[in-house]
Amino acid sequence: MNDYRILVVDDEEDLCEILKFNLENEGYLVDTANSAEEALKLDIGAYSLLLLDVMMGEISGFKMANMIKKNKKTAHIPIIFITAKDTENDTVTGFNLGADDYISKPFSLREVIARIKAVLRRTATIETEQVPERIIHESLVLDITKKKVSIEDKEISLTKKEFEILFLLLQNKGRVFSREDILGKIWSDEVYVLDRTIDVNITRLRKKIGIYGKKIVTRLGYGYCFEAE
Repeated sequence: MNDYRILVVDDEEDLCEILKFNLENEGYLVDTANSAEEALKLDIGAYSLLLLDVMMGEISGFKMANMIKKNKKTAHIPIIFITAKDTENDTVTGFNLGADDYISKPFSLREVIARIKAVLRRTATIETEQVPERIIHESLVLDITKKKVSIEDKEISLTKKEFEILFLLLQNKGRVFSREDILGKIWSDEVYVLDRTIDVNITRLRKKIGIYGKKIVTRLGYGYCFEAE
């Protein structure tokens, strides 16, 4: 038994039970919910990872993920979408919401377990690397421990991906990271992510950090960096 708690949210009760049974056999602690409404009554912050179906009732998986990512207490929790929808737009929507992976139905249980392990391993690696508690650039402060960003003591709401991108660039001021570099460090190797998904995240990040947005510069043909000066 390990310490990871997983919440499976899907309106197919049989699928929830199958996933619960197999994930528990892998040593995870697993809870299930058959709707986003039911899931949101739980203590979301207690979970290590969420498996969310996209197509549910009034509150879709996308809408629930958006609510979770906007809540400072739960924004850090990894999300994997499980869905019958497999179009490019749906995939991009999922990743733009801060999802860590996207699995299309029908899927094999081995694939789901492998994806979960990859996301948890990557998340654990990011959280346990030896890093300073805070990275400061003028009035821009990135608190590694609390996973918070503030400008002039005013907290800025970032998605998990935006936070990790800013962390990567701030920790390596002046270093240019290609899209491939960012994919390898922020997204799992198994995930299919479009180049424009990274561009969208960078664009959103620039807007959110105000005057410091111009510090994230594009080196045409090479990638992105945070200018030291």
